Amino acid sequence: MKKALIIILLQLAFLLISSTTESKSLQTTPIYPLTVEVNNLQNSNGVVQFALYNEPDSFPDEHYKKYYRKLTAKIVNGASKITFENLPEGKYAVNILHDEDSNGKIKKDLILPKEGIGFSNYHSIGITNRPTFQNASFELVADKKIKIKIIYL
Repeated sequence: MKKALIIILLQLAFLLISSTTESKSLQTTPIYPLTVEVNNLQNSNGVVQFALYNEPDSFPDEHYKKYYRKLTAKIVNGASKITFENLPEGKYAVNILHDEDSNGKIKKDLILPKEGIGFSNYHSIGITNRPTFQNASFELVADKKIKIKIIYL
């Protein structure tokens, strides 16, 4: 009986210590918010879709299937803003769509988008200036706010 009680107490102590150690390691992992803002939208139709990426092979993502996180926000006076909360330190890139018909997809005219698009660290795009994760990415090591220019082609 004493042996069984000792075994149970040891198991409980082990569980308590391992859960405390795990929660301490989780607490030391830095997490930050990232606020993304877009201004000068050509109209207030639809919504703005903000897609966040953390893997080089996932960006750019024309069909919005490889994102790390995605948020959608309303447009107020030609502007929109969101905050991605609780992001671990790391390298990220942002892709924005002014989704004028609110369907979650890029509307195209043959090849070029008919709706506004934007990427972190880009002020223009073209054949020689195509978005890449390497060029669009930034390090998140503290609370961060970025502005992204929407490009209408």
